[in-house]
Amino acid sequence: MGEKLGKMYRKPKSQAYTRKEYMQGVPGNKIVAFDMGNKEEKDDFEMHVSLISEETCQITHNSLESARIAANSYLNNNLGIAKYYLKLRVYPHHVLRENKMATGAGADRVQDGMRLAFGNPIGTAARVNQGQKIFSVRTDKENYNHAKKALKRAVMKLPTPGRVKLDKGQKHFG
Repeated sequence: MGEKLGKMYRKPKSQAYTRKEYMQGVPGNKIVAFDMGNKEEKDDFEMHVSLISEETCQITHNSLESARIAANSYLNNNLGIAKYYLKLRVYPHHVLRENKMATGAGADRVQDGMRLAFGNPIGTAARVNQGQKIFSVRTDKENYNHAKKALKRAVMKLPTPGRVKLDKGQKHFG
C-alpha cells in the first residue's frame, strides 16, 4: 500500500510526539544535508534571502527533502557551488503515526477497528509556525534573482504557501 495523502498530516492536531526513546521502529530521516553550497565563505555573502511559511503546518521529511533538492540543484546549475550557501532551518522532530486498517473481503474479522488505535510510526514531520523561516540562501547581489527563483521552486514542493523575503538590514537589489 502506498503513502497516504499529505493533507492527512498537514495540520498539527495535538501535542507533538517527539520522544523517540519510548518508541520502536521510527523511520529514519530522509533529509541528506542541512547546509549546502559554499560553507567556508558563508559569512562573506552580502544578500540573505529566506523562504517564510505563511501558515502553521506540519511538513513531512519527504517534502523537505524534495524542496531542498529542487532549490539546491537550481542554484548549483545556475551559479556553481562556490557562489551560494543554502541552509534548511527546520528539523522533522514530530513522529507521525497511522492506525493501519485492513480493506477488502473479510477485513471486519481481521482488525480491531478503533480499539487501542494508537498507530504505528510511519514518518517524521517538522512543525512550522506562521512567519517561520524554512530555507535561507546567502549569495552576492548579482545572484539575488537566482536565489529568489530557487526558493520559489522549493515552495512548490511544500504543503504550505510561502513567500520569499529579503532579511532585515538588506536593501532590495533588482
